[in-house]
This record gives sequence, structure tokens and C-alpha cells, in this order.
Amino acid sequence: MNRNTIQCTLVLETVNKLPGHVTADEIYEAIAKEHPTISRATVYRNLNRLCQMGKIRRIEIPGGADRFERWCHPHYHIKCEVCGRIFDVDMEYIPHLEDKIRDTHGFELTGHDILFTGICPQCREKQVPEKTEDR
Repeated sequence: MNRNTIQCTLVLETVNKLPGHVTADEIYEAIAKEHPTISRATVYRNLNRLCQMGKIRRIEIPGGADRFERWCHPHYHIKCEVCGRIFDVDMEYIPHLEDKIRDTHGFELTGHDILFTGICPQCREKQVPEKTEDR
């Protein structure tokens, strides 16, 4: 195996073992713990390559870092407005939803990705004011 293949495999294995939807920096940090000579550029390049190959999926987060995940099938996500974590949404994917757009502004539509927003249970729990006992 050549060096590029080894590094690409290492990046793929890391994405597959890390839980959830991870950033490129989180992937780099996990790899660098065991392989301190790997560069960020190498990790980023291989993430892009793996996305192009259809081995992993990139989730573009408006106003935040892209996230990567192993599940490549079309599905939707929800982002916590407080902590920024990303979760999968348990709902059926709506194929050809983009065909319902009346004015495409001249775009040739190639698909869609929906990101819902809300507050996750952990952050919602932290927002509930603590009850004080009556004296």
C-alpha cells in the first residue's frame, strides 16, 4: 500500500469509529494522538477525497464547521442551537423535494439537504431553573 492509501484508510477508519457527526479538527486530533507526524492538510485532503468517493458524507453547517459522518444515505439532521451538536432526524427522506420549488432562480437543482434547529434534551435540562425549597 502506498502512503496515500494508508493515510486515506486511516482517515476513513477514524470517521467510522468516532461517534456522531465530527469536524475535520476532531478527526485530525484523534489521528494525531497515535500518528503525530500526520498533517492537518493530509487529513483535510483525504476527507475531501473520501466524500468524492462516496465513502463518507459531508454535512455543511451554516455558520459552523462542516461535519463528517459514515452514513452516506440521504437523511436529515438537527442542530442544537445551544451546544452546536448535530443529530440525525428520524424521518423518511423526501426524494425530489426540490422539484416542488416554483422559482429556481435559474439553478439546475441537483438535490437537497435539510438541517432542522432546536435545543437538545441535555441543553434544555440545563436551562430549567433549579427549584428552591420553601423555608
